[in-house]
Amino acid sequence: METDYLVIGSGIAGLNFALLAAEHGRVVVVTKKRPDDTNTNWAQGGVAAAIAADDSLERHVDDTLVAGDGLCDRAVVEMCVADGPNQVKRLLELGVRLDRTPTGELDLGREGAHSRHRVVHWEDVTGREIQRALLAAVAGHANITMLDEHLAIDLLSMAKYGGDPACFGAYVLDRRSGQVQTITARATVLASGGTGKVFLYTSNPDVATGDGVAMAYRLGAACGDLEFVQFHPTVLYHPHARNFLISEALRGEGGILKLANGETFMEHYHPMKSLASRDIVARAIDNELKKSGADCVFLDMTHLEPAFVRTRFPNIAERCLSLGIDITKQPIPVVPAAHYMCGGVKTDLDGATTIAGLYAIGECAMTGLHGANRLASNSLLEGMVYSTRVAAAVKDLPRHRPQQVAPWSRGGATDSNDAIVVALNWDEIRRFMWSYLGIVRSDKRIERARRRIEILRDEIREYYIDFKITSDLIELRNLALVAHLVIESARRRKESRGLHTTSDYPDKLPEAIHSEIQLTNGPRG
Repeated sequence: METDYLVIGSGIAGLNFALLAAEHGRVVVVTKKRPDDTNTNWAQGGVAAAIAADDSLERHVDDTLVAGDGLCDRAVVEMCVADGPNQVKRLLELGVRLDRTPTGELDLGREGAHSRHRVVHWEDVTGREIQRALLAAVAGHANITMLDEHLAIDLLSMAKYGGDPACFGAYVLDRRSGQVQTITARATVLASGGTGKVFLYTSNPDVATGDGVAMAYRLGAACGDLEFVQFHPTVLYHPHARNFLISEALRGEGGILKLANGETFMEHYHPMKSLASRDIVARAIDNELKKSGADCVFLDMTHLEPAFVRTRFPNIAERCLSLGIDITKQPIPVVPAAHYMCGGVKTDLDGATTIAGLYAIGECAMTGLHGANRLASNSLLEGMVYSTRVAAAVKDLPRHRPQQVAPWSRGGATDSNDAIVVALNWDEIRRFMWSYLGIVRSDKRIERARRRIEILRDEIREYYIDFKITSDLIELRNLALVAHLVIESARRRKESRGLHTTSDYPDKLPEAIHSEIQLTNGPRG
């Protein structure tokens, strides 16, 4: 299959790019399950934009820089923040519903580390509403082809044909038929989302296996800041509530974190108390749980007007009530869980990676906006800003591809008779990543993880060569590589900054420097 633009991922960044790029070319969107199986669809908070009368672009920039703990690129922050009001207008034009005040103005929420109310939202399911509107806009578009149940395996490189290392598409597995398609494109855009499933406990859906980062790294693209994994402080703690996020907006509207005995504790960690940034709150909760031996802490909304709580957070209130928790009368049990990858595939201001023809947008990209810790609700903003910029940047991109493209070859691979290996390796990686590369790290823990991941990667490489590919094997291969990259990035950073806290290096270095990791000695799976 040949197209102008190949998009891998169907969240806010991928679909907004597709709609804009379709104005000047043909677009194929590959998504590995249903089109709405994305991190975007699970996003609760909203989109941060400085549009209130008491707000300013400068305040939004400052809040982002403070949260990023010295590692944000100011030029990127200023660009994204300045474009925020325009992107909110675009969302409205696309048919996204946003809550309004009784006077008709956009209702603005507040979240941790924001100094003002600036988060536009639709109830507490903003991501789901954005996903709905974007999919409706894409549906039936003459220039957009959506391939659901398709999983990208590897990117195509001109280097394999004796040319410069440029990307010209991807090999893609049709999960339904088991056949592999070769899709070529003038530009390949990674919009594949995050890496949360690398960890045992996460707020992410099952699709978040770091595929884009892994494929880009194997192609030779520079990646960076992969040690900065954001753990959301408040995921519901309940045996029957898998991955259910308790939005930061609850704390923004007055929710208070407490211990089981009803005592508050955040005042011991930061002046903003329960409204401190995510890295600070997650570390505080982790420390309190280790001190007490308790399973969780509690987020208390019971002092607020019940009607307001139910109206502002209907989805969260309903889900908790179905589990026997009335959030207007009972505090919510919460724990931290892996939530967001601040690093990713390194890009410039137009989303271009270090490989010609390859672009990265959304959570899989490292743009420099988030630094060492993402400010709440800046992620959907980043997805809109960069997808818009990339769509403009690729308009006149020349086509690079060999005259004859080699089809996918299975070699001598046979059907697997030991699929349990995939499941066991997956589980082992996620468990030791949680134990050794979690909220607080140490050299000893990182080294333990490094030894284990290298053994597992050798096993997975052998398995990948010997047996026919399946979607589970492709995801495991990517998951193991991303785990290796997180471990190696964490091993190299000899300081505590933002989301990377290590007991061996508790202080920050004088200069904040981005990490970078790149394949330099030949491809490895």
